[in-house]
Amino acid sequence: MPIIATDGLTMRFPRVTALDALTVAVEPGVVGLVGANGAGKSTLIKILLGLLPPSAGTASVLGLDIAREGGRIRERVGFMPEYECLPPDVSATEFVVHMARMCGLPSTAARERAADTLRHVGLYEERYRPIGGYSTGMRQRVKLAQALVHDPELVFLDEPTNGLDPAGRDEMLELIRRIGTEFGISVLVTSHLLGELERVCDHVVIIDGGRLLRSQAVEAYTAASGVLTVEVEEGRDVLGQRLHDAGVAVRPEGRFLLIDIAGEDTYDLIRDAVADLELRLIRMEQRRHRIEEVFATGPPAATGPPGAAAPPGHPPAEPQGVAR
Repeated sequence: MPIIATDGLTMRFPRVTALDALTVAVEPGVVGLVGANGAGKSTLIKILLGLLPPSAGTASVLGLDIAREGGRIRERVGFMPEYECLPPDVSATEFVVHMARMCGLPSTAARERAADTLRHVGLYEERYRPIGGYSTGMRQRVKLAQALVHDPELVFLDEPTNGLDPAGRDEMLELIRRIGTEFGISVLVTSHLLGELERVCDHVVIIDGGRLLRSQAVEAYTAASGVLTVEVEEGRDVLGQRLHDAGVAVRPEGRFLLIDIAGEDTYDLIRDAVADLELRLIRMEQRRHRIEEVFATGPPAATGPPGAAAPPGHPPAEPQGVAR
């Protein structure tokens, strides 16, 4: 059974339509919800939690109807909001225990669960300090802890890496991965940073302007393309010209050459050209698609010699399974 299912879900505000007939089913696992700022991600979460009635359509979470069973949904789902919501004058322990009590845990169980959860998110030593003195990364961990303290079946994480430096983002992504793999809790995580979700998610749902753009396993988004990335120590342009003269479609990108694979002969042509020019080959690997290519538009760029203008990357193939 899907953990989340929507059918024609629509949310209209006076000046904007946040969700437009969204129909999607989400299976258990770590699922990314992708879209630009204003795409409708946070609105969707509020509707799924039963906090905001939709204008039209239906939805269920863990088999529970959002219109009739919002309270039961919130008992079984944890929520980490994007916005700042923590009281500065209490400790992480006090706050997480309070949230556990609000979820129905008795006092002793709430304290035990709070201690365990704060340890899991890496805040055990600092748990008695006032939250007002915490860094952004520590406050994000407190928000994550309160979402997990009642042992939910599903957690909604709204932009959990916001405001974090690169090291903090890596640590938060590792925590999200562990929630799904070690704790066995399904996760719906929103982000506009597509590369982050490629690292931790099993499945990604992309919405744009409130409409479904694509829902697919990460492996399908990042399948191998028909392009080779070739890097040599020196002589990129010389190699590119040699391959172009041999009829190979080649485009420069930074220190790399992007080469269309026309068949097994393409590998032989590259090998022979590198050897003939006595170049040092650093890398030759098949390029993989990326999630952001779903948003790419525009006609394919013409191929030409290395001196010609080149696009920032190989133009993607027409996306498959796009909802229209």
